[in-house]
Amino acid sequence: MRASLRAKIIEVCDKKIAVKGDNVGVSFYAFFANKNDDPELLMEAATWWIQTHKLDHFVKAKVIKTMVQQGR
Repeated sequence: MRASLRAKIIEVCDKKIAVKGDNVGVSFYAFFANKNDDPELLMEAATWWIQTHKLDHFVKAKVIKTMVQQGR
């Protein structure tokens, strides 16, 4: 996963946790605008989320943040 996507995921997770607490869930769509302006980046996130890690649609933001920070 490219560094810019990792940074975006951590940033979004931090914001969601700050507003809604440790139990807030996110999907990979949370890291993108409502329009598909970067399909390659969206597919990179989807592949990491769905194919590589076989995650459910919603996962706790703190779990995703930890995974990304650990380089998984």
